Amino acid sequence: MMTSDERASAAGLDSSDILDCVVVGGGPAGLTAALYLRRFHRRVRVIDAGAGRARKISRSHNVAGFPDGVAGAQLLDLMQRHLRQAGGDVIADTVAHIERSANGLFVIDLTGGPANERLLARNILLCTGVKDRLPPLPGADMVQAADLLRYCPVCDGYEHTGQRIGVIGNSSHGVREAAFLLEAFSSDVWFVEVEGSNEDLEPVLRRAGVRRLAGLARHLGVDHDQHALVTTEDGAVHRFDVLYAGLGVDPRTQLAASLGAALSASGSIVTDAHGRTNIDNLYAAGDVANALDQIGVAVGHAAIAATAIHNSL
Repeated sequence: MMTSDERASAAGLDSSDILDCVVVGGGPAGLTAALYLRRFHRRVRVIDAGAGRARKISRSHNVAGFPDGVAGAQLLDLMQRHLRQAGGDVIADTVAHIERSANGLFVIDLTGGPANERLLARNILLCTGVKDRLPPLPGADMVQAADLLRYCPVCDGYEHTGQRIGVIGNSSHGVREAAFLLEAFSSDVWFVEVEGSNEDLEPVLRRAGVRRLAGLARHLGVDHDQHALVTTEDGAVHRFDVLYAGLGVDPRTQLAASLGAALSASGSIVTDAHGRTNIDNLYAAGDVANALDQIGVAVGHAAIAATAIHNSL
């Protein structure tokens, strides 16, 4: 029977290059986990495709330690610098495929390298995040560029206290976001419905006490005073101080699913309290494994998962 080193050699892999962990995703969760692992003197690589949403945050005011707020790009740059000081690095690339070898190690193929260039790791930590659903309306990109389209009422609802807020949605999920904003931040919150609903939202809206614009939204825009504009199907134009996209997110779970990881009804990766999935040595942390979608939560869960990985080695 071949040893693990012999199997690695037979597969064209150098066992001396076996990593303790490969972290997929270079957002707050992935960078925190890698920092912890490096400070445990573990061999770790972060693979980042550059598709994370944290870098798109214009300014977040609920990240502890930044009383004046911090831009997503600035936060990530600081976290990368911290990781480099600990001897870590980030590979700007996309993971094309992960498979489990006969000796139990993970073989990771990257899209940017030669066909024979692979990483070999004892553990995988998936911090692949989620993708926000952009409102399916003309003008959405313009409103987003003007920083008038938001995605996280928990993150920045406070900054819009007392303002006129529109929540774009087509399901009870969007109504719940509108109700959250109504209860916590403003009495002037409206549900802006777009096509695609397969449920009767009127009872849900009534129970939540949320008002709805008459007619479906057809177009978004920005006026000269930097207000968000919503044009409904009857031609009426409605002005808002800010809009929220209450359309949900799509967890990036393709790699997890390919390895057999269990997914929740909402599509996130199922983990235990230490970030472990149902697959041995496969972990997940951050938004892809937690529905709250918060930087603080992602960082905390990543620290827990990284410590669990260290303790398992």
